Amino acid sequence: MDYYGKRLATASSDNTIKITGMNESTSEPLATLSGHRGPVWQVAWAHSKFGSLLASCSYDGRVIIWREDNNQWKQARGNSVFSLRSYGVWETSKIDQAHPVGVTSVSWAPGGLVGSGLLDPVQKICSGGCDNNVKVWKLNNGVWEMDSPALQMHTDWVRHVAWAPNLGLPKSTIASALQDGRAIIWTAVWKVSWSLTGNILAVADGSNNAMLWKGVANGEWEQFQTIEP
Repeated sequence: MDYYGKRLATASSDNTIKITGMNESTSEPLATLSGHRGPVWQVAWAHSKFGSLLASCSYDGRVIIWREDNNQWKQARGNSVFSLRSYGVWETSKIDQAHPVGVTSVSWAPGGLVGSGLLDPVQKICSGGCDNNVKVWKLNNGVWEMDSPALQMHTDWVRHVAWAPNLGLPKSTIASALQDGRAIIWTAVWKVSWSLTGNILAVADGSNNAMLWKGVANGEWEQFQTIEP
């Protein structure tokens, strides 16, 4: 469902996405979007501050970003990452090989993401795939690029990813669900600093906290203190 609860986007194993208009008593088919070459596993609407944007992910390993203008839709053609800019149509940007063996889930960053502003909004999405990775993508000069190295703590398929709402707070958190039944919470880290001896690491995260970690046996690290604002 979009931000205003007026349109429903559904993913299908027939490689398409269907857009349906909704009101209190009836529904109306609006469009069918075709662009994937495999079953579409998930769709996600962006925050309304970015306009009418929809992300989709598929077994074909691609993520597609769809933009709608003036209630008209059109399939775009092209290679790898591209845009079709024409008034009154949907334009698409594709991330080919986002996860080469299949993309299982996609989620938009919240509209009030840290580092974004009304004059310079930041568009980001995260994706999970059959390669056991979570990836974060950022729109940079019209091209979707990886915003950081892939998150690789998973040992099996990533079944779902969800970017947490932040209600304007200075934090950025992603949850991922695994095939093996585990869930992992990821948070943005802004600054790190070592002690003089190199055995204590201070980490500042996106929740206004500072955490102190110390080295223990077998090369592992454990958190021993949290400093809250």
